[in-house]
Amino acid sequence: MWSSFPRPIAFAALLFALMTAAGSAAETTVSFRNDVVPVLTKAGCNLGPCHAKAGGGQNGFQLSLLGFEPRDDYEELIQESRGRRLFPAAPEQSLVLRKASGQVPHGGGVRLPADSDGYATIREWIRQGAPDDGADTPKLVSFEIEPKELVVARQSQQQLKAFAKYSDGAVREVTKTALFEANDPSMAEVSQEGLVSVQNIPGKVAVMVRFQGKVAVFTAAVPLGAPVESVPPSRNFIDDLVFANLKNLGMPPSPVCDDATFLRRVTLDIAGRLPTEEETTRFLASSDSNKRDQWIDELLRSPDYADFFASKWTAVLKNRRDDASDIVSNFAFHAWIRDGLLANKPYDQFVRELLGATGAVIGNPAVAWYKRVKDPNQQLEDVAQLFLGVRMQCAQCHHHPFERWSQDDYYSLSAFFTQIGRKPSGTRGEDLIFHKRGIATATNIKTGQALKPAALGDSIPPIPADADPRLKLADWMSSPDNPFFAKALVNRYWKHFFQRGLIEPEDDIRDTNPPSNPELLDALAKHFIDSRFDLKSLIREITRSSAYQLSAIPNEHNVADRQNYSHYYHRRLQAEVLLDSMDRLTGTPTEFANLPKGTRAVALPDNSYNKSSAFLRVFGRPEAASVCECERVQTSSLAQSLHLINSQEMRTKLSSPTGRAETLAKDERPLEARIRDVYIAAYSREPRPEELKNAVDFFAKLSTDADGKPVDAKVAAREGFQDLIWALINTKEFLFNH
Repeated sequence: MWSSFPRPIAFAALLFALMTAAGSAAETTVSFRNDVVPVLTKAGCNLGPCHAKAGGGQNGFQLSLLGFEPRDDYEELIQESRGRRLFPAAPEQSLVLRKASGQVPHGGGVRLPADSDGYATIREWIRQGAPDDGADTPKLVSFEIEPKELVVARQSQQQLKAFAKYSDGAVREVTKTALFEANDPSMAEVSQEGLVSVQNIPGKVAVMVRFQGKVAVFTAAVPLGAPVESVPPSRNFIDDLVFANLKNLGMPPSPVCDDATFLRRVTLDIAGRLPTEEETTRFLASSDSNKRDQWIDELLRSPDYADFFASKWTAVLKNRRDDASDIVSNFAFHAWIRDGLLANKPYDQFVRELLGATGAVIGNPAVAWYKRVKDPNQQLEDVAQLFLGVRMQCAQCHHHPFERWSQDDYYSLSAFFTQIGRKPSGTRGEDLIFHKRGIATATNIKTGQALKPAALGDSIPPIPADADPRLKLADWMSSPDNPFFAKALVNRYWKHFFQRGLIEPEDDIRDTNPPSNPELLDALAKHFIDSRFDLKSLIREITRSSAYQLSAIPNEHNVADRQNYSHYYHRRLQAEVLLDSMDRLTGTPTEFANLPKGTRAVALPDNSYNKSSAFLRVFGRPEAASVCECERVQTSSLAQSLHLINSQEMRTKLSSPTGRAETLAKDERPLEARIRDVYIAAYSREPRPEELKNAVDFFAKLSTDADGKPVDAKVAAREGFQDLIWALINTKEFLFNH
């Protein structure tokens, strides 16, 4: 029949319109936006792997992601494929229902059983003529979940209910068509009907609930319920809030660690190195009650601090070498970051100088960032994720599925970077960066609308043609009222020192990903703002707290804790830190091309040295390709174990004629004293009596060969110390910061 109609799409639309008009005026009209789209979303039809897949959907059927574009979805159902997806004369025969209910083959399986409420809703909508929403159709204005927060016992359940409020004042329960997702399935699972089943792990867990582009969050506090009779002494507001949370959860903290553990831990965390034997001996011998705070201050004054944190920042700021000509900008940019850290440049000033950088790299090294990040969209995405903790990538093509950010928000933020000009400079491969005069705008690729700069929901006063929009963005970011800037940094640094952020991942701050201790996050952000964005002050406050100085050994109650900081969470040393630590213990420094002898791995300016160092590659030093710190590999692997056990690099370091093993073999001091030196160098502590005895016994066995004949004393000592150092390197106590 279709061949007799030259315009079948128009005919289908006319047919639906006539059937709608013929419907009974008394019946309740099913809304496509408010009733049908939520059913499709609940059934998973418009998820990314299904019919919302980029590039045409699935089998020619394209829906918008999570129903964010109902106008497009309506046209797709009504008009595309010659209108064959709907059959108003017999709604049950509609292809959309037959496939979704499994009556005809469907790659997605059964999504809407024929006896389900969702099936009935779509069938009724088709029966009514598949009407489109009119101008008077109520619009969703708010969405809430009940309860919002609750204390829930372990191994218990809690039913959630979702409510939608519309522009006509109506409030509807939409639990059946809302989407539920727990942020930590190991702590709680949630059914698609909103029934939360709490597991046995204490702490805080959140459930994200979505409906028609709106999101709400339910937060459950799951107490352990053990008596907390005492906590370590509180040294600042961090301790007040950490220990208050532990008391509320009934989770006793571990005690404060001993001096040797603290010394090694804080030196690795601030300076990225092991304490020297002299530093360890002096610190352990001191009876000064304030020695921990004094050591923190000494570390923060040291060039080692600047080297270590410069390596952290250069990686996420993409200071990588793709060509030989990059060496000038790479070295200059690294030095600029390092010098700023050493001088304790305020963080807001650091970000302002980076974003607003103009000129050439020789005069202003901060412009090197614009060499790696050239596109305005990439610039906004990196800035948002790195400095605001907001992941905007999804909003480039559609409304963010977990957040409130739209495409307009995305391109309004991009507009801050559209007036960046470039022209060749006198340095090969380097551009001169400048602000082009003009009114900044960015075009939404979907609507074609030219958008002026706006910052994540906050309006920005009109920016004159002569003003650099990037500086206006920096002004907004560093405002005390900014809800993201300070929180993003303190959460990032909290994770550096505690292994887990208050919000995890550390660069994904959103309403649907709440912090495990919101009061603490707010207090840290306030302290950072009040200190005028003083990075050293923030580090000092964190590391001097009793919470940071807790033992890594859990007690019987907090052994399962992974988010409340009831004990220190041990973690593997980073690739560069581990290499430097091995160099110090073996007494054999690694040499790097074009750098002064003795340069530490944490002081390397860019990623190019990964190519020449198998160790750095195997242990996961990042290539500076992403702003996400997840690029750094922190997991163990067989390749890493083999490298530590029998690589040529390891054998060379152990057997070096100028290394520690050779030096100790020639030392005339008693064997016990020399063994103590190795333990102090590796662990920042004396060997325990049983460790010392085992080591002495091991050396005694080396004094004779298999036939019982004596072996040259120096040869035996050399082999003994090589084996001892090798054994300590391969222990968890050496490989981990604890």
